[in-house]
Amino acid sequence: MSDSTISIIIGASPPNRLDKALARDVPEAASLSRTRLARLIDEGAVRRDGEVLTNPKASVMEGDVIEVTLPALVETHIEAEDLPLDVRFEDDDLIVVMKPAGVVVHPAPGTPSGTLVNALLHHFGGKLSGVGGVGRPGIVHRIDKDTSGLLVIAKSDRAHHGLADQFAAHSVERVYQALVHGHPDPADPRLRGVRGVSIEPGAVIKVTSDLARHKTDRQRQAVFFGHGKHAITRARVLEVFGAPAQVSLVECRLETGRTHQIRVHMAHTGHGLIGDPVYGGRRKVAKGALPDAAMALLAGFDRQALHAAVLGFEHPVSGETIRFEAALPQDMDDLITSLRG
Repeated sequence: MSDSTISIIIGASPPNRLDKALARDVPEAASLSRTRLARLIDEGAVRRDGEVLTNPKASVMEGDVIEVTLPALVETHIEAEDLPLDVRFEDDDLIVVMKPAGVVVHPAPGTPSGTLVNALLHHFGGKLSGVGGVGRPGIVHRIDKDTSGLLVIAKSDRAHHGLADQFAAHSVERVYQALVHGHPDPADPRLRGVRGVSIEPGAVIKVTSDLARHKTDRQRQAVFFGHGKHAITRARVLEVFGAPAQVSLVECRLETGRTHQIRVHMAHTGHGLIGDPVYGGRRKVAKGALPDAAMALLAGFDRQALHAAVLGFEHPVSGETIRFEAALPQDMDDLITSLRG
């Protein structure tokens, strides 16, 4: 592919800076964010009457014709693979998919293929405007390999920056469902005494802490106070199973989205996730407290019982508020059915 050039005509009452004027008047079809435009200015790809404009603060006037040269899209090194893909929504700027448990989002040294990104590249079939000048999907958030649920991925530069801004502002609605050990009871004095835990109206358990790498195990995250990235999780118990209580279905809402956040925060409360090999801990179930079928499924549940069930955000181009829900995957649904006995 060769370079291409677009012409942008500055409209009435323009902003007093070149970068702002271009961001306002660039055609939507170009899919160029202000960040990308600023980079193109810096690279000498912006001209007016043949003069290269490299100062983003340069003044512009109504009627100016600004030419922007777009370098040919750089092909990504990631290979497209024909893999199953559960698409819940798609347009020119973004795609929402349901990721099954067991699938990695992005290739890494230990997982160079078979990822969600490999599947997306095949699905797009080369029809991708690209992010930052590279023909690749824009990953703005991730979920763990063994967590199932909804993900939004940018297909264009403008969508990537618009979505990233919303995640940074914590305005994206993200609701997870999890099965945890025991009963996180808001009335439990022990739970109320855990540092970072507070109880909000509606029996909502709020966990506030910092998260950073564990001091001795670099593959794990750990709770800290005064060190690491700020993290807030709100949890509400939906259903309790067993007599006495052995397992609970919990709804978790993320205010922030840190690595392993729900898994670490629920373990911090003393109620780690069922099946979590890193943070869940081993729990003995009281004899006779659960049906035999549930006991067998619990013993064999080999992933963290966590599902990204709801994803809501403002479409970064149209401005429309959109919201998606994904039912529990079969393994979690079967376990809940057996727990109900």
